[in-house]
Amino acid sequence: MADQARQAELFELDNGTMQVKITNLGCTITSLCVPGKDGKSADVVLGFDSVEPYLKGAAPFFGCIVGRVANRIKEGKFTLNGVEYSLPINKSPNSLHGGHKGFDKVIWEVADYKKGENPSITFKYLSHDGEEGYPGDVAVTATYTLTSSTTMRLDMEGVPNKATPISLAQHTYWNLAGHDSGNILDHSIQIWANHITPVDHNTIPTGEIMPIKGTAFDFTMEKKIGASIHEVPGLGYDHNYVLDCGEEKSGLKHAAKLKDPSSSRVLDLWTDAPGMQFYTGNYVNGVAGKGSAAYGKHSGVCLETQGFPNAINQPNFPSVVVQPGEKYKHSMLFEFSTE
Repeated sequence: MADQARQAELFELDNGTMQVKITNLGCTITSLCVPGKDGKSADVVLGFDSVEPYLKGAAPFFGCIVGRVANRIKEGKFTLNGVEYSLPINKSPNSLHGGHKGFDKVIWEVADYKKGENPSITFKYLSHDGEEGYPGDVAVTATYTLTSSTTMRLDMEGVPNKATPISLAQHTYWNLAGHDSGNILDHSIQIWANHITPVDHNTIPTGEIMPIKGTAFDFTMEKKIGASIHEVPGLGYDHNYVLDCGEEKSGLKHAAKLKDPSSSRVLDLWTDAPGMQFYTGNYVNGVAGKGSAAYGKHSGVCLETQGFPNAINQPNFPSVVVQPGEKYKHSMLFEFSTE
């Protein structure tokens, strides 16, 4: 198999202002350096110094692209065109982020790599029929591009030869004060969503689209992540937000604005996906990260734009099924600034 021959390597995109390191193992962002208000650059993503810990499975999905279907599928089962499919139960009692060996754990091929003012890298992967229980072959590509001095774009595409669910997500853990600076509870965030999809005791959406005005989940106005986190059942936020009120530009809608008071760094996220998992790193516990940093609970925040969790089993959620002859597309724009 070609996959065996390929090695996990690190690649760099550098436009002079921002530097991003990405490995072909899971299209994983291992490092992303951007300037703060003092002009000093800091690495704002959780991760490891080399590819080895990722290969050994030490990362709780740090920085990677997850698929074939991001998030949870109830009891690892779905029916499509009259056929029932069973997926690996890797986060009991559900299937999570594509199964035991999802897209984050495979070595992708480098299809294109450009340096210069707008450097970019394109990874491609062929997911086979029956892989992790899913039907049909899917040819997937993911392209990271530095589109301006402090902006990165990610374009993901998937082309199946048989009807299949496809929903990819980028799972970077952000800490705009610097990856080794402690927790993100002091960061503030605004999320352009008036609703979430509430979940049952197994973290599976109930099917309801719930208004969040005035609740602990309400980030329609900028507020500190830690302000109401104690009111959230469980260990913190791990919820799908329905992106229903963001302004649009060039086909993408404003999903979130994350801000760190200490460095004045801001991340504006734009996407064309219908939902975003807002996850506050609740399960991160004593992970030995880059440069001997120790990552604990809430060390980073994930803003995973996505199809809704378990959409394949929820007829009232936007469909994640892609038919042969159709193309799955998902783009994200990460705009960094200071204010």
